[in-house]
Amino acid sequence: MADVTITVRGEHETRIAPEQGIARITVRDEGPERAPVLERISVLALPLRDDLASRLAAGTIVEWSSGRAAVWSDRPWNAEGTRLALVHYATIDISATFSDVAALSTWLSDVAERDGVQVGGVEWVLTPATRAAREQEVATEAVQVAVARATAYARAIGRETVTPVEIADVGLLGHGDAPGMPASPKMMRAAFGAMDASSGPAMQFQPEEITLTAAVEARFTAA
Repeated sequence: MADVTITVRGEHETRIAPEQGIARITVRDEGPERAPVLERISVLALPLRDDLASRLAAGTIVEWSSGRAAVWSDRPWNAEGTRLALVHYATIDISATFSDVAALSTWLSDVAERDGVQVGGVEWVLTPATRAAREQEVATEAVQVAVARATAYARAIGRETVTPVEIADVGLLGHGDAPGMPASPKMMRAAFGAMDASSGPAMQFQPEEITLTAAVEARFTAA
């Protein structure tokens, strides 16, 4: 009796509590003259940078970064449709990674009250080591699901053993997804929770679970 080819898909998904939160803020200023705007935004950003440098030295944050000032100019329109005088704008993006949710919340509550600061939000993440380990676990489970399905199909037609021939990410075996359609979602999807500065000083953050997903296609022969 000839071998039978069986092609199946295996998926697995798990949710994990995040280990870190990346807080993002923007320092912003504007005015009729470029030089004073740049000077003011530097003054506004300096204590934030100094504070984060001190926190990093004390080990209360994981890391932080600050971009260079972005500067542009525009002539806005008023409600009557009249072009107004030139306005210069400047922004500096700052991010800080916390492993303590309470400390993150307190810091954002403090900086949200400062002049020129806009709170962008928080990105919840895993450490690289945890992410790599859990992605491997999820991928292994997805392959085991594929093996179990293929085995079930084989036994349904009176075959006892299955032998793997090909295993690949979804779409790489040349079928499944429609032409022109993207492949299945990547293994890791991170949830984001945004918080606007208008929420006031009593900011509360609930870390959102991170979803890890793996999907594979596998081809077996059944004998």
